[in-house]
Amino acid sequence: MVQEICVFLFSLTALGVLYTMNNVPAFQEPVVILEIGVAVLVAVFLLVYLATRYNPPKDPLFYVFAEFSFTCVIDLTSALEYDGYTSGFMEFYQKTGEPYLGTPYAIMMCYWDGIVHFILYLMLIHRMSNRQQYRTLGLFWAGSLCANMIVFVPGIVVGKNDSEINPAFWLNMPFLLVPIWGAVSLFSRPRDMPLVGASKAEREQKKALIWRPLDLLFVVYLVAAMGFTIFRGLAVLDCPLEILNRYVTEYEPYLKDPVGFPKVMMLLLLFHALPMLGSFAYGLCTPGCTWMLDWTVYFAGAILQCQWSHIGASLHPRTAEMYRIPITTLVPVLLLNLLYAVGPVLLALRCKREPDYFLSIAPVGQTNNEKKLS
Repeated sequence: MVQEICVFLFSLTALGVLYTMNNVPAFQEPVVILEIGVAVLVAVFLLVYLATRYNPPKDPLFYVFAEFSFTCVIDLTSALEYDGYTSGFMEFYQKTGEPYLGTPYAIMMCYWDGIVHFILYLMLIHRMSNRQQYRTLGLFWAGSLCANMIVFVPGIVVGKNDSEINPAFWLNMPFLLVPIWGAVSLFSRPRDMPLVGASKAEREQKKALIWRPLDLLFVVYLVAAMGFTIFRGLAVLDCPLEILNRYVTEYEPYLKDPVGFPKVMMLLLLFHALPMLGSFAYGLCTPGCTWMLDWTVYFAGAILQCQWSHIGASLHPRTAEMYRIPITTLVPVLLLNLLYAVGPVLLALRCKREPDYFLSIAPVGQTNNEKKLS
């Protein structure tokens, strides 16, 4: 409990740092912002290390979660200030730090980081402190943050905001690279799941897909999601098909917003999400695909974050009216995007709650205590 309180208090000090920098002109130069940003990240790490030195965490990811929870407060403050709910903290950063944080996509991204990721960090730190399992929750976080940054960083470079890149842009690099390392670390660890008897799994794995109506429904969904992914990917690549042009014009004009984020996201989905959707359909038809238990969770975090930012930016008042979802097609577009976001989450829950079909069966001849599924 002490560790969670320390992390929470350290996170709140971000407001003091922002307020000070916003009121001291000498701290508002582009290079100085980068230097202070690096110094603050190092200082937060040292404070967390000193606060836990008598009861050090066994997992280095603890320090990652503590450090990143500090920046969640900054992101939430940025989003609130751009939307007019607060003032006096981020004016300097909006001008000489990272001006592209004022784009609707970045605002929605900051809301997600400041609320969802912050809650995840506190939950992960709490589970670590109490020696509870946290690998599954960590995979969801890794998928969410990896997708977040893989869209955000290239979107800055290729969009119309490339002229607004200041030295503070490089503060994003740890948040791009560290989650990748965290994901690799979490994937390499044993799964945190209860053992299941082999006989139960054998019965489940003998069932054909037609006798598993829920899995059949998921396969149909995955095939439809693959089609939707290809459709939108071709749309942002300026495919000349009339149906694609009509969809962009009448349904999702945000796909053509010159900020760059929607295009990068659709390409990410086309080249990475599409193969994974196909793999999940295969995993639902083929027994013993244990990787489904991990990758569905990682993928759910990634898709949920992407769709939150995409839908939110499509509706945000800072998006030019010509790129917002038209009122006449609002309902079908929202339903399509919500289904695209919720489906992977439901699939991940199905895999984690009823894992029998995906587990490898222990060899015959083991003792009762050993005749379990890995």
